[in-house]
Amino acid sequence: MTADDRLPRSDLPRWSRSLRYYSSRLIVGVAMRLLFRLRVEGRQHLPRGPALYCFNHLNWTDPFLLYATLPLRPRLYFFGPKEDDLRVGPRNRLMYWTGSAVPYRPGKTDLIEVTRRVATVFRVGGVLAIAGEGRIHVGERNLLALQDGVAYFALRSGVPIVPIALNGTSWLGFRRCLRVRIGRPIRTEGARATGETVDVLTTATWRALKALVADAEEPEVPGRFGRWLTERFNDWPEGSREASAEVRGPSGILSADPRVD
Repeated sequence: MTADDRLPRSDLPRWSRSLRYYSSRLIVGVAMRLLFRLRVEGRQHLPRGPALYCFNHLNWTDPFLLYATLPLRPRLYFFGPKEDDLRVGPRNRLMYWTGSAVPYRPGKTDLIEVTRRVATVFRVGGVLAIAGEGRIHVGERNLLALQDGVAYFALRSGVPIVPIALNGTSWLGFRRCLRVRIGRPIRTEGARATGETVDVLTTATWRALKALVADAEEPEVPGRFGRWLTERFNDWPEGSREASAEVRGPSGILSADPRVD
């Protein structure tokens, strides 16, 4: 298996993958800007080369918000969704068509191959966005514990982690402001992916991301269309928004980490 075979939609020729990528980003960008007002802060913090973007997850539209606001280059990929077959469900089919989704198997049953696929994204100069909490949750300032895959993948490839806070998507309303706040990169080069190092880096990433969402405001509940759009493809692990509202993330000291640029 070559490096190119491990990229999403390797069954397609390169020109087709590029066409799908750029056309989908254009369409998503136009649609998001028609529906909402988009604001990006900290764009200067984005590395020019491969990196892992760790973002908080409030709504099914979060990947599309990143698709609409992040630079076209380096090429943007997303880790997930959880399903083995990305052709199941309209949201998954869209991600499958664009060739931007790096799938993984639930329960880490194929961790070696997944790690190789992630490393390939970085090797070809791409960036990978991961919803570090692994699920959506309630609360713009709330941040659940991050899964250790973020730190593990970054350490294995020696790429920086860039915390990215998304705000405003917990309730969607026409022409409401959605904010993308980009934090400073957290360096990983020269460190090994040991259990202790993964834990330290995961904590540093959580603190950086928590600081970015600390001043977020809770949007008002919108009208019927906004409520429908908000919940259209949301997958609440507890079964409903109301039940998930009881899930809270850890508390921590918002201190800077020495590895942050």
